[in-house]
Amino acid sequence: MIDVTAEAAPEAAASERVAAAADDDLLLLRQMLLLRAYDERAVTLQRQGRLSAYPMFWGEEGIQAGALAAVRESDWLFPTYRQNALPVLRGAPPEQVLSYFNGDPRGLLDPRRYACAPQCVPVATQIPHAVGWAWGRANAGSDDVAVVFFGDGATSEGDFHEGVNLAGVLRAPVVLLCTNNGWAISTPVARQTAAKAIVDKAAGYGIVGVQVDGFDARAVRDVVAVAAERARAGAGPTLVEATCYRIGPHATADDPARYRDPAVAETWRAHEPVARLADSLLARGLLTEDELELERANAHARMVEASERLAAQGPVDRRRLIEHVHVEPPPLLEAQLGGRTA
Repeated sequence: MIDVTAEAAPEAAASERVAAAADDDLLLLRQMLLLRAYDERAVTLQRQGRLSAYPMFWGEEGIQAGALAAVRESDWLFPTYRQNALPVLRGAPPEQVLSYFNGDPRGLLDPRRYACAPQCVPVATQIPHAVGWAWGRANAGSDDVAVVFFGDGATSEGDFHEGVNLAGVLRAPVVLLCTNNGWAISTPVARQTAAKAIVDKAAGYGIVGVQVDGFDARAVRDVVAVAAERARAGAGPTLVEATCYRIGPHATADDPARYRDPAVAETWRAHEPVARLADSLLARGLLTEDELELERANAHARMVEASERLAAQGPVDRRRLIEHVHVEPPPLLEAQLGGRTA
C-alpha cells in the first residue's frame, strides 16, 4: 500500500513555501510603494516651500526595502540622507521624519526605538559608526547585525577605508551596502575609482564582496539576507554593491542637466524597481491591476495625511536652538530669540 500522506506532504510543504514567498513579495511591493509615495510627497512639500532642500531617492526603493526585508527588527540600520525614510518602514510617523528637513528638533528620532541610527549627511561617517556598533554587540554576546548604507562617492572617503578595514580585521557582523547609482552629485563613478567595480575593493580588506542589480528588489533582499546570516554566524562582513542609476537629481537644489544627458536618465526609467516588481506580480497572477491601484492609493493617502499632520505641528520654539548651548544666553541673542516664532 502506498502511503498517500507521505507522498502529499512534500507537495504541501512546497505549496506553503510558494505562498509564503508570494506574501513576502507583496509586502516588499507595499513597502516600496510607501517609499515612493513618501519621496514624491517630500518633493512636493519642498517645491511648496514647506520643506528645505530634500535629497530624493526615486529609483532606489528596491535597495532600501529589499535590505530591510532581509534583516531582523533588532538589526540596526545606519542610513545616509538618501535613506531617510527607512524609519517609516519600522513604524516612525512620516511627518516626524519629514520635519527633520525643516531643521525641526522634533524630527530627531529615538534610535533605540526603531533600531536605526540618525541619518548621516557627512559622507561615509556612518561606516565606522556601524562597525563599532556591530563589534560592540558581538562582544556583548548578541548575534544582531548592522546594515550600513552608503553611496559610490563614499568609497573615495577616508572613513570608508578605515571603517571597512576595521570591519575586516575585527570580523565585525556588518553588511556594507553600497548604492552605486553612477553619480556622486556631478562626479561619475569613472572619476571616483579606477577599479572596474566597487565590489572589487572587498578583496583588499579580506572580506566577501557581492554585486547585485539594485533595481531588482528581490535580488537585493536575497543577497543581503545571505550576507546578514554570514555575519550573524561569525563569518565576518560582506561588501554588497547594488548597482542602479540615479534617475533624478542629487537633491532638489541640483540640476543634473548641467552635467549629464537627460536622455540617458530617461532610458533607465524602464528598469526602475517599483514597476519592475509590480509587473512581475501581475504576470504571476499574484496581483491585479485594481489591487495595485488600491495599494498605490493607500500609500498616497497615508502621505497626504502625514503632510497635513506636519502642517498642524506649528512652528517650533526658537529657543530650542540654544537650550543646550548657553547657560546664560548673551543679551543680543536673548533679544533675537525672545518669545515664540510667529
